[in-house]
Amino acid sequence: MHSFGYRANALLTFAVTILAFICAIASFSDNFSNQTPSAQIQILSSLVILNINWFQKQPHGNDEVFAFVAAEYETSKNSLNQVSLWDAIIPEKEEANFWIQISNKYRFIDQGHNLRGKDFNLTLHWHVMPKTGKMFADKIVMSGYRLPNANMEVKARAPGKIILAGEHAVVHGSTAVAAAIDLYTYVTLRLPLHSDENNDRLTLQLKDLSLEFTWSVSRLKEGIAYDSSNRQRSSSPLGSLPSSGYTPASLGEKIIHGKPSGIDNTVSAYGNMIKFCSGEITRLKSNMPLRMLITNTKVGRNTKALVSGVSERKVRHPEAMNYVFNAVDSISKEVAAIIQTKDDISVTEKEESVKELMEMNQGLLESMGVSHSSIDTVIQTTLKHKLTSKLTGAGGTVVEKVVEELESSGFQCFTASIGGKGAEICF
Repeated sequence: MHSFGYRANALLTFAVTILAFICAIASFSDNFSNQTPSAQIQILSSLVILNINWFQKQPHGNDEVFAFVAAEYETSKNSLNQVSLWDAIIPEKEEANFWIQISNKYRFIDQGHNLRGKDFNLTLHWHVMPKTGKMFADKIVMSGYRLPNANMEVKARAPGKIILAGEHAVVHGSTAVAAAIDLYTYVTLRLPLHSDENNDRLTLQLKDLSLEFTWSVSRLKEGIAYDSSNRQRSSSPLGSLPSSGYTPASLGEKIIHGKPSGIDNTVSAYGNMIKFCSGEITRLKSNMPLRMLITNTKVGRNTKALVSGVSERKVRHPEAMNYVFNAVDSISKEVAAIIQTKDDISVTEKEESVKELMEMNQGLLESMGVSHSSIDTVIQTTLKHKLTSKLTGAGGTVVEKVVEELESSGFQCFTASIGGKGAEICF
């Protein structure tokens, strides 16, 4: 009779032998697995579009795939130089077929002058890491990419914004409804890639105004206390909206307005249409088309002074002004509800409701002391032609007559669609 220890040792040896045999077969089976993923990478503006299809899982189904995209190029010193742009871990087969549209995950930095004017490849690498069996790697090389050897040019545009209801009262806690319009401000930034005497100068050209300003880059860095070792990256998802805090744009708005609501920079940055109240932002989905007649009266107004004037009036008449702000709040909420409603209400009925609410909102602005006689002229002109500064459903002849009459008064007119795209940057 064999002892218990002898039998346990024999059983353990047998189990380990079987396990080793299974692992060996699993490893050997890797040789019969054809990994044929395909990948496409497109660079559009500041976005990288990556389409990977597909990583087939191993038969034993315990693999993970580590994938990364790198820019690769040669120099006189090194046959291979890599700049990692994106990476991901793919744990499941269902996640191995994906399409993403993102900015590069890591910064594309040319250390020195090695990439300027030279070709480089975008290479998709992947490493399969099985629980058993050998780890292996492969790659797909996509060629035909080149960085410019002249000045790099960055173009950006940001939309104008229009407040449909709630202006001025929003500073005091009332709801406001604002939207981006398809009238844009464009800016072009040219970055010199070669060292020259002008590299330390930043020049701003305002062509429409025939103005030009120049600053020293080193002085600007000193002024903003730039720390290159402490850069922070944003991990916010596309389309997310900040609910609070200051951005550089809002700080600029604070300088101009004194006490900004945050609407201007939020709408111009993210576009579309929003409802804003006490720092809380709600994106609105419009279910009705809106085109507006926007009139520049060319009357200079000091926004900071107007905001201050409303605050002073509130101090003098707190109870009355609170009623005004509450009325504005109700109007804004109703405008937002009408814009989003999916009820079987005709577009004309919705437009009539918005028209009436805008008229009421204008009356409340007058009670705040922020209207102007030139605005009254615009309102009377549009009312005479039953336009109410709104174009949807209006005949072309009517619009032309209104524009002609307003321009004869020295005003400037634009037509714009409501709820357009936000800020865009093109490299």
